Amino acid sequence: MRFEGFIARRYFSSGRFFVSVSTWITILGVTLGVAVVCFVMSLHNGFESEIRARLLGTTAHISVFPLGDKLIYNYDHLVERLDSFDGVVAASPFIYYKGGISSPASTDGIVIRGIDLEAEARTANISEDIIAGDYSFEKKVVVDDTLSGILLGRNLADRLQTFVGQPVVLYAMSGDDIRAGSRPKIAKFYVSGIFETGMFEFDAQLAYISLADAQSLFSMDDGVTAVHLKLTDIYMANDVAPLIDQLLDYQYEIVPWNVLHKNIFSWIEFEKIILFIGFILIVLVAGFSIISTLVMTTMEKRSEIGILKTIGSTPNEIGTIFVLKGVLIGVGGVAGGWTLAGLAAWLQNTYKVISLPPDIYFISYVPIDVHPTDFLFAGGVTMLICFLASVYPALQASRTSVIDVLRQ
Repeated sequence: MRFEGFIARRYFSSGRFFVSVSTWITILGVTLGVAVVCFVMSLHNGFESEIRARLLGTTAHISVFPLGDKLIYNYDHLVERLDSFDGVVAASPFIYYKGGISSPASTDGIVIRGIDLEAEARTANISEDIIAGDYSFEKKVVVDDTLSGILLGRNLADRLQTFVGQPVVLYAMSGDDIRAGSRPKIAKFYVSGIFETGMFEFDAQLAYISLADAQSLFSMDDGVTAVHLKLTDIYMANDVAPLIDQLLDYQYEIVPWNVLHKNIFSWIEFEKIILFIGFILIVLVAGFSIISTLVMTTMEKRSEIGILKTIGSTPNEIGTIFVLKGVLIGVGGVAGGWTLAGLAAWLQNTYKVISLPPDIYFISYVPIDVHPTDFLFAGGVTMLICFLASVYPALQASRTSVIDVLRQ
Protein backbone atom coordinates (compact mmCIF):
# COMPACT_ATOMS: atom_id res chain seq x y z
CA MET A 1 0.00 0.00 0.00
CA ARG A 2 1.45 3.37 -1.01
CA PHE A 3 1.59 5.84 1.87
CA GLU A 4 -0.24 8.56 -0.14
CA GLY A 5 -3.45 6.51 -0.14
CA PHE A 6 -3.07 5.70 3.57
CA ILE A 7 -2.65 9.35 4.52
CA ALA A 8 -5.50 10.48 2.22
CA ARG A 9 -7.88 8.06 3.99
CA ARG A 10 -6.64 9.21 7.40
CA TYR A 11 -7.51 12.80 6.52
CA PHE A 12 -11.19 11.86 6.38
CA SER A 13 -11.43 11.39 10.14
CA SER A 14 -8.52 13.42 11.47
CA GLY A 15 -8.21 17.18 11.86
CA ARG A 16 -10.28 19.88 13.43
CA PHE A 17 -14.00 19.22 13.84
CA PHE A 18 -14.99 21.84 11.26
CA VAL A 19 -12.73 20.39 8.55
CA SER A 20 -13.92 16.84 9.21
CA VAL A 21 -17.59 17.85 9.11
CA SER A 22 -16.94 19.88 5.96
CA THR A 23 -15.57 16.76 4.28
CA TRP A 24 -18.67 14.71 5.05
CA ILE A 25 -20.98 17.55 4.02
CA THR A 26 -19.11 17.70 0.70
CA ILE A 27 -19.61 13.95 0.22
CA LEU A 28 -23.31 14.40 1.02
CA GLY A 29 -23.53 17.16 -1.60
CA VAL A 30 -22.00 14.93 -4.26
CA THR A 31 -24.28 12.07 -3.18
CA LEU A 32 -27.43 14.16 -3.53
CA GLY A 33 -26.28 15.55 -6.89
CA VAL A 34 -25.63 12.09 -8.33
CA ALA A 35 -28.81 10.64 -6.80
CA VAL A 36 -31.00 13.42 -8.19
CA VAL A 37 -29.65 13.17 -11.74
CA CYS A 38 -29.75 9.35 -11.81
CA PHE A 39 -33.32 9.30 -10.49
CA VAL A 40 -34.55 12.07 -12.81
CA MET A 41 -32.90 10.48 -15.86
CA SER A 42 -34.48 7.13 -14.93
CA LEU A 43 -37.81 8.92 -14.56
CA HIS A 44 -37.29 10.46 -18.00
CA ASN A 45 -36.46 7.02 -19.44
CA GLY A 46 -39.68 5.66 -17.97
CA PHE A 47 -41.78 8.35 -19.64
CA GLU A 48 -39.95 7.84 -22.93
CA SER A 49 -40.55 4.07 -22.80
CA GLU A 50 -44.25 4.58 -22.05
CA ILE A 51 -44.69 7.07 -24.88
CA ARG A 52 -42.78 4.85 -27.31
CA ALA A 53 -44.77 1.75 -26.37
CA ARG A 54 -48.11 3.52 -26.72
CA LEU A 55 -47.23 5.25 -29.99
CA LEU A 56 -45.82 2.13 -31.60
CA GLY A 57 -48.75 0.10 -30.30
CA THR A 58 -50.92 2.18 -32.62
CA THR A 59 -48.67 3.10 -35.55
CA ALA A 60 -46.29 0.08 -35.76
CA HIS A 61 -42.54 0.24 -36.46
CA ILE A 62 -42.23 1.05 -40.17
CA SER A 63 -44.80 2.63 -42.49
CA VAL A 64 -44.80 2.13 -46.26
CA PHE A 65 -46.41 5.04 -48.14
CA PRO A 66 -46.92 5.48 -51.88
CA LEU A 67 -44.80 8.15 -53.55
CA GLY A 68 -46.77 11.37 -53.98
CA ASP A 69 -50.51 11.47 -53.30
CA LYS A 70 -51.28 8.12 -54.87
CA LEU A 71 -52.87 5.08 -53.27
CA ILE A 72 -51.51 1.54 -52.98
CA TYR A 73 -53.67 -0.82 -55.05
CA ASN A 74 -51.57 -3.98 -55.06
CA TYR A 75 -51.45 -4.12 -51.29
CA ASP A 76 -52.18 -7.86 -50.95
CA HIS A 77 -49.06 -8.68 -52.99
CA LEU A 78 -47.11 -5.97 -51.14
CA VAL A 79 -48.14 -7.33 -47.72
CA GLU A 80 -47.15 -10.84 -48.80
CA ARG A 81 -43.68 -9.65 -49.87
CA LEU A 82 -43.17 -7.69 -46.67
CA ASP A 83 -44.34 -10.58 -44.46
CA SER A 84 -41.60 -12.76 -45.95
CA PHE A 85 -38.86 -10.22 -45.21
CA ASP A 86 -36.40 -11.24 -42.49
CA GLY A 87 -37.06 -9.32 -39.26
CA VAL A 88 -40.68 -8.44 -40.11
CA VAL A 89 -43.26 -9.98 -37.77
CA ALA A 90 -46.32 -8.90 -39.75
CA ALA A 91 -47.61 -6.28 -42.18
CA SER A 92 -51.09 -4.81 -42.51
CA PRO A 93 -52.74 -2.32 -44.90
CA PHE A 94 -54.73 0.64 -43.65
CA ILE A 95 -56.61 3.75 -44.76
CA TYR A 96 -56.05 7.02 -42.96
CA TYR A 97 -58.49 9.84 -43.68
CA LYS A 98 -60.15 12.81 -42.00
CA GLY A 99 -63.88 13.06 -41.67
CA GLY A 100 -66.74 14.00 -39.43
CA ILE A 101 -68.80 12.05 -36.94
CA SER A 102 -72.09 12.74 -35.27
CA SER A 103 -74.14 11.11 -32.54
CA PRO A 104 -77.57 12.06 -31.25
CA ALA A 105 -75.80 14.29 -28.70
CA SER A 106 -72.85 15.88 -30.55
CA THR A 107 -70.79 16.29 -33.74
CA ASP A 108 -67.01 16.37 -34.14
CA GLY A 109 -64.17 16.16 -36.65
CA ILE A 110 -62.04 13.01 -36.39
CA VAL A 111 -59.45 10.83 -38.10
CA ILE A 112 -60.94 7.65 -39.54
CA ARG A 113 -58.78 4.58 -39.94
CA GLY A 114 -59.81 1.63 -42.09
CA ILE A 115 -58.17 -1.65 -41.08
CA ASP A 116 -58.25 -5.38 -41.55
CA LEU A 117 -59.02 -6.74 -38.08
CA GLU A 118 -56.84 -9.85 -38.24
CA ALA A 119 -53.86 -8.14 -39.89
CA GLU A 120 -54.03 -5.14 -37.55
CA ALA A 121 -54.07 -7.40 -34.50
CA ARG A 122 -50.68 -8.77 -35.60
CA THR A 123 -49.06 -5.37 -36.17
CA ALA A 124 -50.61 -3.11 -33.50
CA ASN A 125 -52.11 -3.29 -30.01
CA ILE A 126 -55.59 -1.95 -30.75
CA SER A 127 -57.18 -5.35 -30.07
CA GLU A 128 -55.62 -5.28 -26.57
CA ASP A 129 -56.78 -1.70 -25.88
CA ILE A 130 -60.52 -2.43 -26.02
CA ILE A 131 -62.09 -1.40 -22.69
CA ALA A 132 -65.76 -1.82 -23.64
CA GLY A 133 -67.53 -3.90 -26.29
CA ASP A 134 -65.63 -6.12 -28.73
CA TYR A 135 -62.81 -5.88 -31.24
CA SER A 136 -65.18 -6.47 -34.11
CA PHE A 137 -66.88 -4.86 -37.10
CA GLU A 138 -69.60 -7.52 -37.28
CA LYS A 139 -72.82 -6.29 -38.88
CA LYS A 140 -75.80 -6.01 -36.58
CA VAL A 141 -79.39 -4.81 -36.81
CA VAL A 142 -79.73 -1.52 -34.90
CA VAL A 143 -83.09 0.29 -34.99
CA ASP A 144 -84.19 -1.56 -38.15
CA ASP A 145 -80.85 -0.84 -39.93
CA THR A 146 -78.11 -3.38 -40.61
CA LEU A 147 -74.96 -1.52 -39.60
CA SER A 148 -71.25 -2.29 -39.51
CA GLY A 149 -69.30 -1.76 -36.31
CA ILE A 150 -66.98 1.13 -35.48
CA LEU A 151 -64.33 1.40 -32.76
CA LEU A 152 -64.08 4.76 -30.97
CA GLY A 153 -61.43 6.19 -28.67
CA ARG A 154 -62.56 6.62 -25.09
CA ASN A 155 -62.28 10.44 -25.05
CA LEU A 156 -64.05 10.68 -28.40
CA ALA A 157 -66.89 8.49 -27.17
CA ASP A 158 -67.19 10.64 -24.04
CA ARG A 159 -67.40 13.81 -26.13
CA LEU A 160 -70.06 12.29 -28.36
CA GLN A 161 -71.87 10.93 -25.28
CA THR A 162 -72.24 7.60 -27.01
CA PHE A 163 -71.89 4.04 -25.77
CA VAL A 164 -71.45 0.53 -27.12
CA GLY A 165 -74.36 -0.47 -29.33
CA GLN A 166 -75.48 3.07 -30.16
CA PRO A 167 -75.52 4.38 -33.75
CA VAL A 168 -73.22 7.10 -35.12
CA VAL A 169 -72.89 8.69 -38.57
CA LEU A 170 -69.64 9.30 -40.48
CA TYR A 171 -69.20 12.05 -43.06
CA ALA A 172 -66.49 12.06 -45.72
CA MET A 173 -65.71 14.44 -48.56
CA SER A 174 -62.75 14.52 -50.93
CA GLY A 175 -61.30 17.61 -52.54
CA ASP A 176 -62.98 16.73 -55.86
CA ASP A 177 -66.36 16.51 -54.12
CA ILE A 178 -65.90 19.97 -52.60
CA ARG A 179 -64.94 21.51 -55.95
CA ALA A 180 -67.93 19.89 -57.63
CA GLY A 181 -70.26 21.21 -54.96
CA SER A 182 -71.32 17.71 -53.94
CA ARG A 183 -72.65 16.74 -50.57
CA PRO A 184 -70.45 14.65 -48.28
CA LYS A 185 -70.78 10.88 -48.37
CA ILE A 186 -72.56 9.52 -45.33
CA ALA A 187 -72.37 6.11 -43.71
CA LYS A 188 -74.08 4.89 -40.58
CA PHE A 189 -72.38 2.61 -38.03
CA TYR A 190 -72.96 1.30 -34.54
CA VAL A 191 -70.34 1.49 -31.77
CA SER A 192 -69.00 -2.06 -31.47
CA GLY A 193 -66.15 -1.20 -29.12
CA ILE A 194 -64.37 1.57 -27.23
CA PHE A 195 -60.58 1.57 -26.91
CA GLU A 196 -58.07 3.44 -24.75
CA THR A 197 -54.46 3.63 -25.94
CA GLY A 198 -53.40 6.05 -23.19
CA MET A 199 -52.44 8.72 -25.76
CA PHE A 200 -54.95 11.58 -25.71
CA GLU A 201 -54.26 12.43 -29.37
CA PHE A 202 -55.46 8.97 -30.41
CA ASP A 203 -58.22 8.46 -27.87
CA ALA A 204 -59.81 11.84 -28.65
CA GLN A 205 -59.61 11.82 -32.46
CA LEU A 206 -59.32 8.28 -33.80
CA ALA A 207 -62.00 5.87 -34.98
CA TYR A 208 -61.57 2.47 -36.68
CA ILE A 209 -63.84 0.96 -39.34
CA SER A 210 -63.33 -2.01 -41.64
CA LEU A 211 -61.07 -1.63 -44.66
CA ALA A 212 -63.94 -2.35 -47.08
CA ASP A 213 -66.20 0.26 -45.42
CA ALA A 214 -63.41 2.85 -45.56
CA GLN A 215 -62.76 2.16 -49.24
CA SER A 216 -66.45 2.65 -49.98
CA LEU A 217 -66.82 5.76 -47.78
CA PHE A 218 -63.77 7.51 -49.25
CA SER A 219 -64.27 6.26 -52.85
CA MET A 220 -60.89 4.53 -52.97
CA ASP A 221 -61.96 1.49 -55.00
CA ASP A 222 -59.51 -1.23 -53.93
CA GLY A 223 -56.75 1.12 -52.71
CA VAL A 224 -55.24 1.81 -49.30
CA THR A 225 -53.34 4.76 -47.86
CA ALA A 226 -50.33 2.79 -46.60
CA VAL A 227 -49.01 -0.45 -45.12
CA HIS A 228 -47.32 -0.62 -41.74
CA LEU A 229 -44.98 -3.26 -40.32
CA LYS A 230 -44.13 -4.71 -36.98
CA LEU A 231 -40.50 -5.78 -36.50
CA THR A 232 -38.91 -8.27 -34.15
CA ASP A 233 -36.88 -5.37 -32.68
CA ILE A 234 -37.99 -1.73 -32.89
CA TYR A 235 -34.35 -0.57 -32.94
CA MET A 236 -33.82 -2.42 -36.23
CA ALA A 237 -36.09 0.07 -38.02
CA ASN A 238 -33.34 2.36 -39.31
CA ASP A 239 -31.32 -0.59 -40.61
CA VAL A 240 -34.27 -2.49 -42.08
CA ALA A 241 -35.91 0.51 -43.81
CA PRO A 242 -33.29 0.89 -46.62
CA LEU A 243 -33.31 -2.87 -47.21
CA ILE A 244 -37.09 -2.85 -47.61
CA ASP A 245 -36.78 0.15 -49.92
CA GLN A 246 -34.35 -1.84 -52.06
CA LEU A 247 -36.64 -4.91 -51.99
CA LEU A 248 -39.53 -2.79 -53.31
CA ASP A 249 -37.36 -1.25 -56.07
CA TYR A 250 -37.58 2.22 -54.50
CA GLN A 251 -41.23 2.59 -55.56
CA TYR A 252 -42.48 3.54 -52.07
CA GLU A 253 -41.61 5.89 -49.23
CA ILE A 254 -40.31 3.85 -46.28
CA VAL A 255 -40.63 5.71 -42.97
CA PRO A 256 -39.28 4.26 -39.66
CA TRP A 257 -41.09 5.05 -36.40
CA ASN A 258 -38.45 7.51 -35.14
CA VAL A 259 -38.81 9.55 -38.34
CA LEU A 260 -42.60 9.38 -38.38
CA HIS A 261 -42.68 10.75 -34.81
CA LYS A 262 -39.48 12.77 -35.06
CA ASN A 263 -40.91 15.85 -33.35
CA ILE A 264 -41.86 13.92 -30.21
CA PHE A 265 -38.64 11.94 -29.83
CA SER A 266 -36.44 14.93 -30.75
CA TRP A 267 -38.13 16.87 -27.97
CA ILE A 268 -37.55 14.00 -25.54
CA GLU A 269 -33.86 13.82 -26.50
CA PHE A 270 -33.48 17.59 -26.13
CA GLU A 271 -35.14 17.45 -22.72
CA LYS A 272 -32.66 14.79 -21.61
CA ILE A 273 -29.75 17.03 -22.66
CA ILE A 274 -31.20 19.89 -20.59
CA LEU A 275 -31.51 17.56 -17.60
CA PHE A 276 -27.88 16.54 -17.95
CA ILE A 277 -26.74 20.18 -18.12
CA GLY A 278 -28.66 20.81 -14.90
CA PHE A 279 -26.86 17.81 -13.37
CA ILE A 280 -23.48 19.23 -14.39
CA LEU A 281 -24.31 22.47 -12.58
CA ILE A 282 -25.29 20.56 -9.42
CA VAL A 283 -22.02 18.60 -9.41
CA LEU A 284 -20.01 21.77 -10.16
CA VAL A 285 -21.39 23.31 -6.97
CA ALA A 286 -20.19 20.19 -5.13
CA GLY A 287 -16.84 20.62 -6.92
CA PHE A 288 -16.39 24.11 -5.43
CA SER A 289 -17.17 22.59 -2.05
CA ILE A 290 -14.40 20.05 -2.63
CA ILE A 291 -11.97 22.88 -3.44
CA SER A 292 -12.82 24.77 -0.24
CA THR A 293 -12.63 21.59 1.87
CA LEU A 294 -9.21 20.61 0.49
CA VAL A 295 -7.87 24.17 0.82
CA MET A 296 -8.87 24.15 4.53
CA THR A 297 -7.26 20.73 4.92
CA THR A 298 -4.08 22.05 3.31
CA MET A 299 -3.95 24.99 5.70
CA GLU A 300 -4.55 22.73 8.71
CA LYS A 301 -1.96 20.14 7.66
CA ARG A 302 0.84 22.56 6.84
CA SER A 303 3.02 21.25 9.66
CA GLU A 304 2.44 17.63 8.62
CA ILE A 305 3.23 18.52 5.02
CA GLY A 306 6.50 20.09 6.24
CA ILE A 307 7.36 16.93 8.16
CA LEU A 308 6.61 14.73 5.13
CA LYS A 309 8.87 16.87 2.95
CA THR A 310 11.58 16.80 5.62
CA ILE A 311 11.65 13.00 5.64
CA GLY A 312 11.95 12.89 1.84
CA SER A 313 8.46 13.14 0.32
CA THR A 314 8.45 14.79 -3.10
CA PRO A 315 6.03 17.57 -4.15
CA ASN A 316 4.32 15.07 -6.50
CA GLU A 317 3.68 12.70 -3.61
CA ILE A 318 2.27 15.50 -1.47
CA GLY A 319 0.00 16.59 -4.31
CA THR A 320 -1.12 13.00 -4.85
CA ILE A 321 -2.36 12.81 -1.25
CA PHE A 322 -4.81 15.67 -1.78
CA VAL A 323 -5.86 14.50 -5.25
CA LEU A 324 -6.63 11.10 -3.74
CA LYS A 325 -8.71 12.73 -1.01
CA GLY A 326 -10.71 14.57 -3.68
CA VAL A 327 -11.15 11.33 -5.62
CA LEU A 328 -12.23 9.50 -2.45
CA ILE A 329 -14.86 12.19 -1.85
CA GLY A 330 -16.07 11.55 -5.41
CA VAL A 331 -16.10 7.76 -4.92
CA GLY A 332 -18.11 8.10 -1.70
CA GLY A 333 -20.54 10.52 -3.31
CA VAL A 334 -21.03 8.43 -6.45
CA ALA A 335 -21.54 5.20 -4.49
CA GLY A 336 -23.99 6.91 -2.15
CA GLY A 337 -25.80 8.59 -5.06
CA TRP A 338 -26.17 5.31 -6.97
CA THR A 339 -27.50 3.58 -3.86
CA LEU A 340 -29.96 6.36 -3.07
CA ALA A 341 -31.22 6.61 -6.67
CA GLY A 342 -31.58 2.83 -6.97
CA LEU A 343 -33.51 2.64 -3.72
CA ALA A 344 -35.80 5.50 -4.76
CA ALA A 345 -36.44 3.83 -8.13
CA TRP A 346 -37.30 0.51 -6.47
CA LEU A 347 -39.66 2.19 -3.99
CA GLN A 348 -41.43 4.09 -6.78
CA ASN A 349 -41.88 1.07 -9.05
CA THR A 350 -42.93 -1.16 -6.14
CA TYR A 351 -45.16 1.12 -4.08
CA LYS A 352 -45.98 3.89 -6.65
CA VAL A 353 -45.13 6.62 -4.14
CA ILE A 354 -45.48 9.41 -6.74
CA SER A 355 -48.92 9.05 -8.33
CA LEU A 356 -50.61 10.98 -11.13
CA PRO A 357 -54.31 11.74 -11.73
CA PRO A 358 -55.26 9.26 -14.49
CA ASP A 359 -57.95 11.60 -15.84
CA ILE A 360 -55.23 14.13 -16.76
CA TYR A 361 -52.21 11.97 -17.56
CA PHE A 362 -52.17 8.75 -19.59
CA ILE A 363 -50.56 6.83 -16.70
CA SER A 364 -51.55 6.55 -13.06
CA TYR A 365 -48.03 6.73 -11.60
CA VAL A 366 -44.58 7.95 -12.55
CA PRO A 367 -42.67 5.02 -14.14
CA ILE A 368 -38.96 4.50 -13.50
CA ASP A 369 -36.73 2.81 -16.07
CA VAL A 370 -33.14 2.44 -14.81
CA HIS A 371 -30.43 2.37 -17.48
CA PRO A 372 -27.02 1.32 -16.07
CA THR A 373 -25.29 3.36 -18.78
CA ASP A 374 -26.88 6.55 -17.38
CA PHE A 375 -25.61 5.69 -13.91
CA LEU A 376 -22.12 4.97 -15.23
CA PHE A 377 -22.04 8.14 -17.30
CA ALA A 378 -23.21 10.28 -14.36
CA GLY A 379 -20.64 8.61 -12.11
CA GLY A 380 -17.83 9.10 -14.62
CA VAL A 381 -18.56 12.80 -15.11
CA THR A 382 -18.79 13.27 -11.33
CA MET A 383 -15.43 11.60 -10.79
CA LEU A 384 -13.86 13.80 -13.47
CA ILE A 385 -15.21 16.96 -11.83
CA CYS A 386 -14.02 15.80 -8.40
CA PHE A 387 -10.57 15.08 -9.81
CA LEU A 388 -10.31 18.48 -11.47
CA ALA A 389 -11.58 20.20 -8.31
CA SER A 390 -8.79 18.60 -6.27
CA VAL A 391 -5.96 19.67 -8.60
CA TYR A 392 -5.66 23.28 -7.38
CA PRO A 393 -5.54 22.44 -3.62
CA ALA A 394 -3.06 19.63 -4.43
CA LEU A 395 -0.77 22.09 -6.26
CA GLN A 396 -0.96 24.49 -3.32
CA ALA A 397 -0.06 21.71 -0.91
CA SER A 398 2.85 20.50 -3.04
CA ARG A 399 4.30 24.04 -3.13
CA THR A 400 4.31 24.40 0.67
CA SER A 401 7.74 25.58 1.78
CA VAL A 402 9.45 23.59 4.55
CA ILE A 403 11.33 26.73 5.67
CA ASP A 404 8.07 28.67 6.08
CA VAL A 405 6.58 25.84 8.12
CA LEU A 406 9.63 25.65 10.41
CA ARG A 407 9.56 29.41 10.94
CA GLN A 408 6.06 29.11 12.29
